[in-house]
Amino acid sequence: MKKLVMGGLAMLMAGSAMAASVQDVAERYRKLVLAVGQHDANYVDAYYGPAALQEAAVKNRQSLASIRSDVQAARRDIAQQKAANADEALRIEFLSKQLRAVEARVDQLEGKKFAFDEETAVLYDAVTPHHDRAYYQAIVAEVDKLLPGSAPLSERLKTFRAKFVIPKDRLKQVFDASIAACRERTGRYMQLPDPESFELEFVTNKPWSGYNWYKGNAHSLIQINTEFPIYIERALDLGCHEGYPGHHVYNAMLEQELVKKRNWVEFSVYPLYSPMSLIAEGSANYGIQLAFPDQERVAFEQKTLYPLAGLDPSLAPKYAQLLKLMAKLSYADNDAAREYLEGRFTKEQAQEWMVNVGLYPPEKSAQRLSFYDANRGYVINYNLGQDLVKAYVDRHVTATDPAAARQQRWDAFKALLSSPRLASGLR
Repeated sequence: MKKLVMGGLAMLMAGSAMAASVQDVAERYRKLVLAVGQHDANYVDAYYGPAALQEAAVKNRQSLASIRSDVQAARRDIAQQKAANADEALRIEFLSKQLRAVEARVDQLEGKKFAFDEETAVLYDAVTPHHDRAYYQAIVAEVDKLLPGSAPLSERLKTFRAKFVIPKDRLKQVFDASIAACRERTGRYMQLPDPESFELEFVTNKPWSGYNWYKGNAHSLIQINTEFPIYIERALDLGCHEGYPGHHVYNAMLEQELVKKRNWVEFSVYPLYSPMSLIAEGSANYGIQLAFPDQERVAFEQKTLYPLAGLDPSLAPKYAQLLKLMAKLSYADNDAAREYLEGRFTKEQAQEWMVNVGLYPPEKSAQRLSFYDANRGYVINYNLGQDLVKAYVDRHVTATDPAAARQQRWDAFKALLSSPRLASGLR
């Protein structure tokens, strides 16, 4: 009799597993992300599914232990799915890795501490390269030659960069022109949802310089933090990154192509601490250079943005040279975060590294530390994400004609923004 009961239970469990389709798991995943959002106010970055699900998550607040149990069940079910085609294989892999990240976030909320690289592997599906101080100092030496003088480099850099601050009373016109140009260039190569729109707001007292709050139906709220000086290059950086072809376009394409056309409901919710973020941030950063290759960017800024900001256009080429050098220091940010979060750097040591190794503006170093405290390993998504997206796009370029090659880059980029592909799939 006992054997019959156990056999019946096994059959029941097997039948349940067989009954769970990919769509079933997707529906459960969406609810689980909303459930975690009741324990972490920053977790759900965007949601544009049925309001009733959000209301239910608030009303019937699940415990973290209950969420973990449900996530583990969903992970078991998705692991049993067999893909009928390549698209479905990507969808299954997406759900599997997103669910793994949901479970890791629950672990964090219950107090588990991950090592930096362990955290980024499970939350973002990637591990950043690391470099020592000597690696970065070789690049800092090049910057030192570009800005000769007897004062400490941080002071020379601050003095030089002060010439490129956008006056606060000109911010709106500069950003309006920048976003319009980003939008126009993106529209040349991508068919954007119609209609699509955004609102622009200037805010203060935030741990970030810009943010896109996606609202659904191809509409975004873009916020720019004006607490610290905003340098002229940030106009195009943020216009492309937060808007076109960055976060606004990424979310709009996922909504249009995957949610509305295919009913892949998992894309109607965006958990911030998840593998999606590496693609989101990486594509947004890569989108800047895609829309404005180096020489075109300098020309546009020199002709349009510098005059609007009341800055000297003749300084644009040298400033662009400086920024290109400083971009090589971007991974110093990741190393500062790792050393600080793992306790090998004090706050003072982390700030010293940021200023003297990463050449970060001294007045913004404390703000950056607050970003590390709030978001931990999230920092890798910007630079590593950009490099992975660029490498992925470049592999799809076969044309030797510049115009044809550019079209191929945009085509590959658009396909990426409309797919469930994550970091592992970019390699």
